[in-house]
Amino acid sequence: MTAATNGKRPIIYLAATGHGFGHAVRISTVANAILNLCPDSLIIMATTAPRWLLESYISGDFIYRPMAFDVGVIQSDSFKMDKIATLKKVQELYDKREWLMAGEINFLKTNQVDLILADIPPLMAPIAKLAGIPCWMMSNFGWDFIYEPWGQEWQGIVEWIKECYQQCDRLFRLPMAEPMSGFNSITDVGLTKGSSRYQIDDLRDKFNLTASREKTILLTFGGLGLQQIPYANLAQFSDWQFITLDAKAPDLDNIIKVTDSAYRPFDFMPLCSRVVSKPGFSTFSETMCLDIPIVSLMRNDFAETAFLLEGIRNYADHQIVEIDNFFAGSWDFLKEDPHPPKIGKVLAKDGSEIIAKAVLDRVNKN
Repeated sequence: MTAATNGKRPIIYLAATGHGFGHAVRISTVANAILNLCPDSLIIMATTAPRWLLESYISGDFIYRPMAFDVGVIQSDSFKMDKIATLKKVQELYDKREWLMAGEINFLKTNQVDLILADIPPLMAPIAKLAGIPCWMMSNFGWDFIYEPWGQEWQGIVEWIKECYQQCDRLFRLPMAEPMSGFNSITDVGLTKGSSRYQIDDLRDKFNLTASREKTILLTFGGLGLQQIPYANLAQFSDWQFITLDAKAPDLDNIIKVTDSAYRPFDFMPLCSRVVSKPGFSTFSETMCLDIPIVSLMRNDFAETAFLLEGIRNYADHQIVEIDNFFAGSWDFLKEDPHPPKIGKVLAKDGSEIIAKAVLDRVNKN
């Protein structure tokens, strides 16, 4: 374990985009790694992601600060984006940025925060600069990269975001990333993952998982979920079992519904031969850390997707399924073997721990 060398309790402020669950999940894995290395650390989690999600990844205590410093993308589910509503919300945030910044600068100073780690609200960098606190970030993309292809009306916002990111002191660039060339100091790190909390046999017994691992599939579509998942297709796989954390899933004999928020998709991955998902870094990262094949849907309207899909093509056993084949097809892809990775399973799996150690080393130098 690492302890503060200057006699002061490390106070670390972690800010995550509340868009979906992925950003909050991966920064929470870093928060948990920090507490594992230095249990005395005071962790402040600033995000609109729900507290129960953070608690499912962070074993120790933390302060929950439900604040939003960016918008992400307004979506009704994991695929349907409302660009007009998103632009309106981003402009509203821009218009009130000085008020937001003033309040948080006061909070940071009052609480004697040592360092900010953000994933990846742009506004945190100028906040940190004015508060006189180091600001580090972690991500595989920046919001400027997502918004820039969306049209001329976005370009003023894009330039402002780039100016914010340029004030970041250090970026930990995760795998499957866009270049993120607007950041001045970049450190490449490995995949992020949570910590195991349950024994495989205990989960199998608790949820009456009787099918073999080869015929057990996890369906997980992130915090925003999917509307109208074609669960009827599962009838042709009567001797298989499908695990879902979707409380709205129908009650079918071969569907195991997990509705307790204490459980995460990550907990069930080792029980499965494949994970069916939409493109998402945290799900891909955790699945790849466990060397489990990924079945991903296509997505053509979100700039991050190309890098994620290229990532699983290169580094994971995988299948990539067209949207029409998923929603209207027979799901014959489950009867086919996954494709092997082009490069190999070579990505480092210690990103959470590497970032955590670097944070504590920096704080201890203060």
